[in-house]
This record gives sequence, structure tokens and C-alpha cells, in this order.
Amino acid sequence: MPLPQSSSSHSLIYDLARIVSEGRNPDTLDIDTLSTVDVLSRINAEDAKVATSVATQIPAIAQTVDAATRSIKAGGRLIYIGAGTSGRLGILDAVECRPTFSVPDSLVVGIIAGGDDAIVHAVEGAEDNKAAGKDDLVAISLTPEDTVVGISASGRTPYVSGALTYASELGCTTAAIACSPDAAIFEPAAIAICPVVGPEVLTGSTRMKSGTAQKMILNMISTATMVKLGKTYENLMVDVNATNEKLKARACRIVMQATECDEATAVQALDACGNKAKVAILMVLTNTTAEQAAQGLSDHNGYLRNAVKANPSSELTSQPDNKTI
Repeated sequence: MPLPQSSSSHSLIYDLARIVSEGRNPDTLDIDTLSTVDVLSRINAEDAKVATSVATQIPAIAQTVDAATRSIKAGGRLIYIGAGTSGRLGILDAVECRPTFSVPDSLVVGIIAGGDDAIVHAVEGAEDNKAAGKDDLVAISLTPEDTVVGISASGRTPYVSGALTYASELGCTTAAIACSPDAAIFEPAAIAICPVVGPEVLTGSTRMKSGTAQKMILNMISTATMVKLGKTYENLMVDVNATNEKLKARACRIVMQATECDEATAVQALDACGNKAKVAILMVLTNTTAEQAAQGLSDHNGYLRNAVKANPSSELTSQPDNKTI
């Protein structure tokens, strides 16, 4: 005999039935009968659809990048907020920004429903607490200068809706990432990012294609924002934080690649400027001291390409400036 359903449970079952990612995938109905190789081939075939779905959302992703760039230039932050897998992906992207681009941990922030414990353990009911979404943003002293990105594969997470509603009311630029059209979290958000990846290989397991799509989009947002902020030169991570031997070696290679100098020259420049690859590159390209190079970067707000072009001894004369927002 079936258990009685509460009215709220019945409503949730109906809501889930309308969400694309909760549907059954007709191409994997027989997955439990397949060989290991065929199981993996089916998963891979579904994963191949993700990049195409993300590509359709580039205009909306670009709006989010431009908003985040404006926020950071104005003293604000880029903030990700989500529950479960979505929250963990936001935290993962946020924490990678400091070692990659030498920015403080407070500049790109990841928040997950249920707090730090939820990073490694499921916190029951956390995603259903709409008020907690607002409370967690209040706890980090959200300001109108911040850009807030809500993440939810299904798009119905009350915690994320509560956060985006509060952020919008406060005057923040808000964006929402969900993998189902007409998602509830799109309503309070100024920007809707909706890669429709279709039903999952395993019904409802949104850690799979939906999670992959979210990971790709978050990578795009943070990376493009840092490019717009002058954290790269050409396609090199010139603001890499050389805190261990591997990263020190990478910084040396970056200087060599950017300037076409030999290892000894790169090491000498890095030693002179405290292992700051961006300063070392400017030193080599413009034949200046560490102090002069640091001042040159400061004069051009950290944009290495502009600092190089402004130096009369530089050979870089025809490449475009980094556009600013």
C-alpha cells in the first residue's frame, strides 16, 4: 500500500516532473544491461552535448562577466551561491582564483547552503530554507557593488531564490544558472543563463551533465573576468601566485614565453622583483628595473600590455589595448 503524500510532497513531485533534468533519458534506458565499455560510451556521448548547450548561453555569460568586472573595479566582489553540487562547484571555482590570479580570497566568494559542513556532507533541508539564502549574504556584508550568481541545476532551489531576491532588492547585479527553462531562480535574477543539457544518464543525477555545464560556465565567468581585469598577458597567467616550487617554475616559464628570454634572464628578473611574473616580464621587455616596472604597472592599473606599449623601448607597438568596462 503506498504511503500517503502530503500536499507539499505532491506539489514537489509535480514540479520535478516538469524539470528537464529530471526526465528519463531514452538513450540510456538499457544502461544496466550494457558492458562496461558501452556504459562509458553512453555517458561520453551524453557529455558531448554539454559544450553545445553552453555555447548557446554565451551572450548571457558575457553580461555576467561584464557585471562582475564592473563590480570588482568598483570595490565589490563576485559571489557564487548554491546548494549541494551547485554550491560545491561555486566554491571550487572561487578558491582557484587566488593561486591562479593572485587575488584575495575575499574577491571571488563561494557560499553553500548549510555552511562549510555541507562541502563534504549533505545537510538535510538546507536547500529548502529560503530565508537562509538571504541570511548567508547578510553574513558576508553584501553590498550593491557586488555581483551575485545563483546556481541550481533544477532551478527550483528555495535557498538560491531567497539569496537572489535579497541581492536584487539590495541593488546588486544578479545572474542565475539553471539547466531547465522557466526555472524559479530566473525570476529574481537580472541575467538568466540556461544551458539545456537534457535528461541525465541516470535520471535526476544532476552532478553529471548539469554539473559539467555549471562547471564550464563558472570557469568562463571567472576566467573571462580576470582577463578583463588585466590578470593575463596574451594567454599567459602573468599574475600567478608562485607559492610553491611548481608554481615558481611555471612563473619562470611564463616570463620566458612572454619575452622569449633565456632561463637565466627570467630567473634574474624574478629574483629582483620577488617572483612577480608580471613585473619580471615588463622588466625584460622594457629593460627597466624592478622598481620602474612596478611603477609602470601601477600607472596602467595593472594592465601589462598597456604598460609595455607605453614604454618607448618596447617593441610592442601594434597590438590592441585591453578594453575596460
